[in-house]
Amino acid sequence: MRVLIILLGILFTMNITSCRSRVVVSNPNVKVITVAPKNHKVVYLKGKRYYFWNGNYHKKTRKGYVIVRL
Repeated sequence: MRVLIILLGILFTMNITSCRSRVVVSNPNVKVITVAPKNHKVVYLKGKRYYFWNGNYHKKTRKGYVIVRL
């Protein structure tokens, strides 16, 4: 009986001190530009294609173009 109580106590404390932690991630503020202007330039950096206009580099996604920091 004593061993059973000790085992239940150990199992209970192991369940309370779990390694799980909750991580909350906020969505970044990203503006999606649906159409690139006609005066954009195509730039290849490290084998990847970027679009340059208005002093910013953009990457093409399914929904449009987003600004990236290089």
